[in-house]
Amino acid sequence: MIFFQPLYDYLLKNYSDHINHFALIKLSLFGLDKTCLYFLIFVVLRLGWLLLAKKRRSPQHEAKLWLFVFYLLLLLMLTVFRQSYFPWQLEFHWSRSLTQINLRFMRETVKLVHGASLLDFFYNSVGNVAWFIPLGWLLPQLYAKRRSGAVTLLAGLCLSLVIETLQFLLMTGVSDIDDVFFNFCGCCLGYWLFCLWPGRAQH
Repeated sequence: MIFFQPLYDYLLKNYSDHINHFALIKLSLFGLDKTCLYFLIFVVLRLGWLLLAKKRRSPQHEAKLWLFVFYLLLLLMLTVFRQSYFPWQLEFHWSRSLTQINLRFMRETVKLVHGASLLDFFYNSVGNVAWFIPLGWLLPQLYAKRRSGAVTLLAGLCLSLVIETLQFLLMTGVSDIDDVFFNFCGCCLGYWLFCLWPGRAQH
């Protein structure tokens, strides 16, 4: 890690034996660390493009775009690119059997309900919903001409399918139809919140 290694070392030394699921904290810090690096790269490239293009963008629109990019990077780092820091470290497993994909709706979720850890259940259900709420809320604000719910929800569905596919090929997670369902629900909820937002008519 580049930015959060000292914090991780401190937590590892003082709290690793007292915190259940400490691996989740490691994953979160590792993902946030990578997100910060690639977000800084985006900021430099974006500022360079704005200067060269000499196009005026409202600070409000730019803030939303930067927030969306940071969110998207963090989402991908925590779900797909968990084990690698740089693109050249990615290792694809093209020969994996498709039988390892769970296509039986709610089978694994029901198992988690009756499992020993409620944290796993909430992470795989509520967590998957929560992660896609920002997508449904931010995307229609960034592209006013594509503000329809159908386009936003289709984008959420496609992003979820891309994540599940990459998790399968990179072996960085379990590809599950339930995740796609919960992600889609989160995107729907985010768009619904956007529709309720009083200031949306101004954008």
